[in-house]
Amino acid sequence: MKRQVRKAVFPVAGLGTRFLPATKASPKEMLPIVDKPLIQYGVEEAVAAGVETLVFIIGRTKNAIADHFDKAYELEAELEVRGKTDLLEVVRNIVPNGVECVYVRQAEALGLGHAVLCARPVVGDEPFAVILADDLIEEDAREGGALSQMTRHFNKYQCSILGVERVPKSESEKYGIVHPLPFATRLSNVEDIVEKPKPENAPSDLAVVGRYILTPRIFDLLTNIERGAGNEIQLTDGIAALLHEEQVLAYEFSGRRHDCGSKLGYLVATVEYGLRHPELGERFRNYLQTGGFLSAVKADPP
Repeated sequence: MKRQVRKAVFPVAGLGTRFLPATKASPKEMLPIVDKPLIQYGVEEAVAAGVETLVFIIGRTKNAIADHFDKAYELEAELEVRGKTDLLEVVRNIVPNGVECVYVRQAEALGLGHAVLCARPVVGDEPFAVILADDLIEEDAREGGALSQMTRHFNKYQCSILGVERVPKSESEKYGIVHPLPFATRLSNVEDIVEKPKPENAPSDLAVVGRYILTPRIFDLLTNIERGAGNEIQLTDGIAALLHEEQVLAYEFSGRRHDCGSKLGYLVATVEYGLRHPELGERFRNYLQTGGFLSAVKADPP
């Protein structure tokens, strides 16, 4: 019987130091892209891919995430009294019916691999997805979201799949880089994976970004590997060990990725999503083309 991906893990216990002081009291995953927090885009992508259980690995300061996906009785009652039915539906459908949210506390920040390992009691002996909300990936009009594309391949090949994209060799030290062997269209067998190699040592230009589908065998391997870079349990090291036992594929998804873990990437995503916003997009575009933005540029030459 073929297995399906029904659970997705969201490691959201990081401190978000790049965005201080905005993230001093609020998680970076709650930073808005126009009118939705980053984490909600990831959740919508997971639900569209057929995920039924959302597992959030949280730290002690991440209560805002649980509050966002919880039912807000007072807010819903107020919107109903005021007759704001459109907003009421938006609030009620943040998590669709039939989708469960589970919160697991990561007591210590011991790395991405450790965060994934914290999900084991909920995931059990099932394949599962991992979504890093920092990597906001636009949905492809024809192929759907990145995770939907990956689950279709998982349904066919029944093995772990890493979401990858091509990056300049000069940026290899920011990513885990795979050594690919040709397999199928936009799919490669992963021969090896190297965490943040120097450009001259990078085995390819295919970088692993924030989308994974993993088999449950990864839990045993993460339990037994030694701590890696930063004295943390690295997910990359667990995947490297998995390669010796199972097939692992790298998939070049279709859809533009925004690195919202960086300030510039976050600002670019805000502009791009603002331009496509159904309510504000046209006016925002007019402002950028004819309004204050161009005036400011002309008034403040480099």
